Amino acid sequence: MGCLVSTPKDTGGNRRRPGSIGEVSVYVPGLRIPKPVDFSQSLSGHVSKTLVERLTAMRTRIVVMAGQEALTITRTRRKTTTQHGRSTLVDLHQALEDYLPVLLGLVSDGSQLQFKVQFIWVNQEDDAEETAMFNAWYEVLSVLHLMAVLSLSQANLLLLPRTSADFYQPKASEGYLDCAVRHVLPRLPSELRRNLPVDLAEGVLRALCLQALGQGVDIQLGMAIDSTKATLAVKRRLACEMVKYWQQAQDNLMNLPLSNGWGEKHRHFVKWKYVEAKAAAYYYHGLILDEGNTEKSHGMAVAALQAADEYFEESKTACEVFNAAHPLSRNPPLWGTMKYLSEKIPKDTSSKVRINRDLYSHEKNMGTAPTLPDFALALKPNEYQLPPVDPSWNENVQLGHIGTNEVKGG
Repeated sequence: MGCLVSTPKDTGGNRRRPGSIGEVSVYVPGLRIPKPVDFSQSLSGHVSKTLVERLTAMRTRIVVMAGQEALTITRTRRKTTTQHGRSTLVDLHQALEDYLPVLLGLVSDGSQLQFKVQFIWVNQEDDAEETAMFNAWYEVLSVLHLMAVLSLSQANLLLLPRTSADFYQPKASEGYLDCAVRHVLPRLPSELRRNLPVDLAEGVLRALCLQALGQGVDIQLGMAIDSTKATLAVKRRLACEMVKYWQQAQDNLMNLPLSNGWGEKHRHFVKWKYVEAKAAAYYYHGLILDEGNTEKSHGMAVAALQAADEYFEESKTACEVFNAAHPLSRNPPLWGTMKYLSEKIPKDTSSKVRINRDLYSHEKNMGTAPTLPDFALALKPNEYQLPPVDPSWNENVQLGHIGTNEVKGG
């Protein structure tokens, strides 16, 4: 059940796309914006007036705040604050958290109320400008996606130098995305799942989750680089795991129609980070191979380091392509892992090639780089469960089956 309405692009002018988004450390998708909903007309006779008014007030607040936030979501110097001194991004996230338990009353225990309200959201990565569905699980999915995007935006601010993030620790975006894939998408009928905007496609949600994990490992690798106790083996393992996260993210986006603005930029970002991760992995793999005492191991080490150098150069080109894709962006100053490796990869590759040539009199073609070791992925998404249904649903005395205060499977 649930009707689908998609509005083609260039018909309504509701999309708000900035021309430039400033410095980017973490990819933040364009903000999907909810459009107003008339709960009173749809739920009249089924839900108490008090509950209808509460749903209306909470969602209207989100519509207004999301509309204001849409053009500032990726700005690196955020000045927009509320009267309490917090950023509107933080307040919007809190408003979504407050709304979700009340919204879940519409889907509790398989209630037929889930099919009575048409929810409309403006897309960013999809060709269709907006998507409307008579299904409250679509609204739950859209809310989780928006919460994840806000967390990614906050993470981007935290990883940029010279910016204030309001001393707010963002929730783990991968938790929301993992919950959306495992517990919300399966609730939608297959027909509706096929017609979801590409912004909410399973592949995009999984890719965003894997990207968050990949960048988490990148931070771990940076900490290992700074630690005197971390061995080369530890650093290589982290770098190789990072490659797998980004490769899986790229695989999830492979067959999706991401050719429209934000979607194309998303694909370029994943390619850039995948190539960058391979440069790090081959660098540490080469250093470990170089610890061997044979001509063969030294030759494999040089081949690995040369591969690292080639991937590093390729990553700079991929980065330029990402920044040139609309909306335009730019790199923050190098920091962490890549600041270190941008200096070490060219220097160590040149040094090892020269030493190898001096050790072994004959010139030898090292051939292709050795295969990277395969490690199991250690970092998993933080667990996030859908909250219990708001107690106000227990006080509802109108006609109709409303359900319990628990959403199964969340």
